[in-house]
Amino acid sequence: MKRVNYWDYIAVEPLLKLQGGVDGDEGTVNNDELLFIVVHQVYELWFKLILRELTQARDFFRRNPVPDHLLASSVRALRRVSTILAQAVAHFELIETLTTRDFLAFRDRLIPASGFQSAQMREIEVLLGLDDRERLALGTGGSYLDALKDGDAPSPAYHRVIARLAGGPPLREVLDEWLFRTPIDGSSPGQPGDEERVLAFLHRYLDAVDREARRRLEEAAPLQAHSDEAMACLQDRYRAEVAQARAFLLAEDATEEERRRTSRIRAALIFIESYRDLPLLAWPREVVDAIVELEQRFLLFRQRHARMVERVIGRRIGTGGSSGVDYLDQTAIRYRIFRNFWAVRTFLLREAALPTMNDPETYSFRFSAASSGA
Repeated sequence: MKRVNYWDYIAVEPLLKLQGGVDGDEGTVNNDELLFIVVHQVYELWFKLILRELTQARDFFRRNPVPDHLLASSVRALRRVSTILAQAVAHFELIETLTTRDFLAFRDRLIPASGFQSAQMREIEVLLGLDDRERLALGTGGSYLDALKDGDAPSPAYHRVIARLAGGPPLREVLDEWLFRTPIDGSSPGQPGDEERVLAFLHRYLDAVDREARRRLEEAAPLQAHSDEAMACLQDRYRAEVAQARAFLLAEDATEEERRRTSRIRAALIFIESYRDLPLLAWPREVVDAIVELEQRFLLFRQRHARMVERVIGRRIGTGGSSGVDYLDQTAIRYRIFRNFWAVRTFLLREAALPTMNDPETYSFRFSAASSGA
């Protein structure tokens, strides 16, 4: 059996020779620049782990059906990504030990290098399912793929992202497929009357939303409506909430071709969240929650990145030619991928207000002491 040493297994010596900076000579790199290099190398290692975990979770959801034990494994992968992102956010504190003058001492030598050129960050966005139509312009012309070229020539970073684009559907797409297949009120796609049964569930749910809104209005009115004008404003707000729920669940914002599909996906989210205590919905609900947590951590990463940059260099133009902090702030606002997972929370009801299910037995365990012979 081969003897294994820590320094060989971790490749310590090769690793410690990778901080030479622009000149490839660590002797020309001061402590501030070394910090900057090391932190970004650590980020790239975190991104490598994130890509592995997200790819595995994505591949689990490509199964049809997804085995129950793989739902648990996917949640573990998604939670690990969230934890990695939390660690990545904490690393910004290290960069903030640089003063503006410290960073400016070597910053101009980095032009036109930029975080835009992190191929793995772009891969993560692609793998999650960021729509190219949502991407912000970089401010220097060309697409995000053009920023990955070495001049006019494709770079290893460019080829990496192209391979990711061709490497299978994004996580958002396979999750939508999984949600679309979810049995709702005991009915699955392809079964006779499925569309009618799902629509009936949605109408029962929307009736419950309306009743709940009326109840909350009655409770709020004596405390908040101190005039006829205030009462009318309060009534309008509750009516608008009910109308928003109807428009969302019936997918009135979708095209006619996509309306039925989008409505069923949203109905599945409402159904999973509402009846999460049923045994066969417990892990699906954990999946939904893990996705929300993951995107929340990613948004916090983007926001924290912007504040770090503003603290260290203010609102200067980025080394890659972008608007700098303004661009980073906009990504935190615009780059939302799992919008349905967030939007559904506005329309969830307390347990006592939920409509009664028609077929709860469908979601019960198939195992019992009697059937096991115990």
